[in-house]
Amino acid sequence: MVQASENLQAQPDLPRTPRVTYRMATPAAALAEPGILAAFGFGAGTEDWDDPRWLRVPLECFDAPAPLEVWQVDAPVVSGRQHKLRWSAGGGWLFAAIELDERETGGIEAAARQAYAELGHFMRTRNERHVLRIWNYIADINLGDGDAERYKQFCNGRAAGVDDFFANGFPAATAIGHHHREPVLQVYLLACVDEGAAVENPRQVSAWRYPRQYGRTSPGFARGMLMPPRDALAISGTAAVVGHASAHAGDLEAQLDETLLNLQALLASADMPAGFDTHSPMKGYVRHAVDAARVREMLQRRLPGVPVLLMHGDVCRQELLIELDGWRFR
Repeated sequence: MVQASENLQAQPDLPRTPRVTYRMATPAAALAEPGILAAFGFGAGTEDWDDPRWLRVPLECFDAPAPLEVWQVDAPVVSGRQHKLRWSAGGGWLFAAIELDERETGGIEAAARQAYAELGHFMRTRNERHVLRIWNYIADINLGDGDAERYKQFCNGRAAGVDDFFANGFPAATAIGHHHREPVLQVYLLACVDEGAAVENPRQVSAWRYPRQYGRTSPGFARGMLMPPRDALAISGTAAVVGHASAHAGDLEAQLDETLLNLQALLASADMPAGFDTHSPMKGYVRHAVDAARVREMLQRRLPGVPVLLMHGDVCRQELLIELDGWRFR
């Protein structure tokens, strides 16, 4: 349920949540628009661009050519760089991102620790210090057995790096494995001058309460986050997990059905309207490329009209075949 006592009605005096859209454009054209907080390209063929607001995400999109993802605010935007970190800010919102090559840090655990330590240090210098949503893209996320699995090592490193970064509660988050040839850890976030309200799913055990079987360090994220103006819900990576257990191993369609049930339960917990519409952009992360066409057909049938970017990405549990995340705007 929502972890806040505030009135959940929209509050017009707070900064409006950035608009999130998918569009066909060049980086130059997108970034030239007013109020662009961040723009993202996907895959190895994505154009590079020297602007702190531009980020190439190491996930291949099943759409060709792939659209850009654009975050836009109703205010002027300033931006800059600080060592390996890039940032932009405007209208009470902040985008920050960091990329680290594991070959320069000594592995995924050390990279996660460094990435979160640097992000935390930077955020302490900002007025927009309330981190509401984080994305993590990790090479070979399922490689290794038991506690040596790379996702579990990432969780260890993240916990070591955050210090008191999330002392007031975890943000919504996604962690997905990419197939880029280089072992790059990419972390980016959205923060605000005002607090959001974390949302949990009654069908699922909260991630930070997972039993020991899922690793020495539990994942640290909320299932969703109501944005401060109460005009949008940021939805964490959501898959076919009931309680704390994965459901429907090997059954793609059943996993998608269970994932959609989890999304509906999350919307209800957040007091958001049921269902998704044309202004609710989503991403689908598909483990096996051969399943992409089938997933697209199922999503078009189950979420008609909803903009969905389909990505080739590995879910953090090997038995899970698909994960969804995204936004629900009022």
